[in-house]
Amino acid sequence: MTADLLLAIDVGTQSVRALVFDRAGTMLARSQVHFEPPFDAPQAGWAEKDAGSYWQSLVESCRMLWQQGSVPPERIAGLSLTTQRGTVVCAREDGTPLRPAIVWPDQRLCSEPPAMGALWTSLFGIAGAGELMRGLQRQAECNWLAQHEPALWQQTERYTLLSGWLTHRLVGEWVDSAGCQVGYMPFDYKRQQWAKASEWHWKALAIRSAQLPRLVAPGARLGTLTNAAAHELGLPASVPVIAAAADKACEVLGCGALEPDTAHLSFGTAATINTTQPNYLEVQRLLPAYPAALPGAFNTEIQIQRGFWLVSWFKNEFAHGERATAAARGVSAESLFDELIASVPPGSMGLTLQPYWSPGLRDPGPEAKGAIIGFGDVHTRAHVYRAMIEGLAYGLRAGRELIEARIKRKIVRLVISGGGAQSDGAMQIAADVFGLAAERPQVAEASSLGAAMLAATGLGWYDDVPAAVRAMARPGQRFEPQAAAVRTYDALYKEVYRPLYKRLEPLYRRIRAITGYPA
Repeated sequence: MTADLLLAIDVGTQSVRALVFDRAGTMLARSQVHFEPPFDAPQAGWAEKDAGSYWQSLVESCRMLWQQGSVPPERIAGLSLTTQRGTVVCAREDGTPLRPAIVWPDQRLCSEPPAMGALWTSLFGIAGAGELMRGLQRQAECNWLAQHEPALWQQTERYTLLSGWLTHRLVGEWVDSAGCQVGYMPFDYKRQQWAKASEWHWKALAIRSAQLPRLVAPGARLGTLTNAAAHELGLPASVPVIAAAADKACEVLGCGALEPDTAHLSFGTAATINTTQPNYLEVQRLLPAYPAALPGAFNTEIQIQRGFWLVSWFKNEFAHGERATAAARGVSAESLFDELIASVPPGSMGLTLQPYWSPGLRDPGPEAKGAIIGFGDVHTRAHVYRAMIEGLAYGLRAGRELIEARIKRKIVRLVISGGGAQSDGAMQIAADVFGLAAERPQVAEASSLGAAMLAATGLGWYDDVPAAVRAMARPGQRFEPQAAAVRTYDALYKEVYRPLYKRLEPLYRRIRAITGYPA
C-alpha cells in the first residue's frame, strides 16, 4: 500500500485532534479527544495537568482515526505535531515526568527570582526595561520551581515545552522545533536558537543548558517513530516525524497568510493578530517577534490572552437558556449565539467592552482589568454578547495599528480562523470593525493544516514551504464590510474604545492596591 497521506496532531488547551490530509490539503479524516477539565487548579490561579494524560489523549485520538476505517494507517507517509504554547514539563532523562505540567494560563509568581547581577540590572534600567524584566522573571515557571520546589528542580534533568516532551515520546530523542519556542525559555528570538552563554537569559532564568532539547527548523526531520510509539499509535514503525511549529504559527501558515501586509486573526482561547515578516522586528518595544512556521521568518503577534475564552465565560455565566435549548437539539450552545448577535444593531446601542480579563506584561500592563461601560435600560444579554465580540475586534484592531506603524505599510488583507471564526456574526463584525473583507479558510482546522504543510515540505513533496502553501491552502467564505456598520464602529473605536484604557488605568491601579488582585 502506498504511503501518500499526512498525519497532523494538534494538542490544544481544550482537546487533542488528529487529522489526515492528502498532498492537496484535503482533510480526509478527523478525530478529537476533549480534556475534561482542560486543566486542574490545585490553588487559585494555578493551572496544571498530568503530562501523561496529553500522551494518552494523543494515542487515543490516533486510534480513533483508524477505527473509523476511512484511512488505513499504512498510508501515512509522515507525521507532524503542533501544540499549545507555553506549557512546560519537568522530566527525567528517560522522559518520566516529575510533576504535573504547568499549563500556559497558570498565574503563579516567583517572589525571589535569580539575581541578574549589577551589569545586566544597570543595562535594563538604562533601557527603561527594568520593570518588564522583573515581570518576566516573576512569571517564569522555572523560577517558581527553583524557589518553591528546589529539590525537584535539582532532579529535573529535562525541562521542555510540551512540544519537546511529546516529541521525545514520539522519536526517543530530546529534540524540538525552533518554531515551538514561545514561553519563558532562554531562547534568542532573533536567531531562533538557544541564547548564547554570555546572554542575559541565563541570568534571568534558573535553567541549565543541559535541560534543554536540541532545536531544528520547521520542516526539518525530528526523527522517526520509535517501535514503542508506533505500536501505541497504531502506525508502521519508522514513520518520519517532521518539525512543525507552535499552534498559532501553524494556524497563520495554514491560512496562507505569508505576505507582510496580510493580517491573520485567530479567534481562539487566546485571540491574536499576526503578520508574517521576513525580518525581525518588535511591534511592542522589548517584546519579541515569535518564530513563524515559515522557516527563518517572524510573526508579529499581538495577543488578547483570554480572547474567545470570553465566549465560554458568557456561556457559563449568562447562557443557561441557550445551553438547555442546545442540549435538547443536540447542538453546541455556541451555535446559537449568532442569533444573539443578529438581534442587536452594530455598536450594541453604545455598550462597549474592554476585553482585558487577564493582565499582561505591557499594553495592557499587570494592573489591567476588563470593563463594560454604557449600560442603559435597553440593554439585554444579547447586547452584552455582541459588545463582547465587538470589544475583541476593537482590541485586535488596536493591534493592527501597532503592527502597521512598525512595518510602515497598511494591512490590506484579513484572514480569520479558530473556533470563533465559525460564527458568521463574529466574522461580519470583524469585517466591519477593520473595514476590510474578512476571509475564512476552507479548512477550519488551520493549525493542523499548517503542520501538514510542513510535513509535506519535510518529506520533499514540495520544494519549499511557500510551494506547499500554494498547493494546500484554499480560501473559503468571504464577508464584505458594510458601510453603515463601518462608520458606526470607526466612531466608537476612536472616540470610546481607544481612550477607555488610559481613563480607567488609574482606577485599575487603585483596585489592585486595595484588593491585591491581580497579584
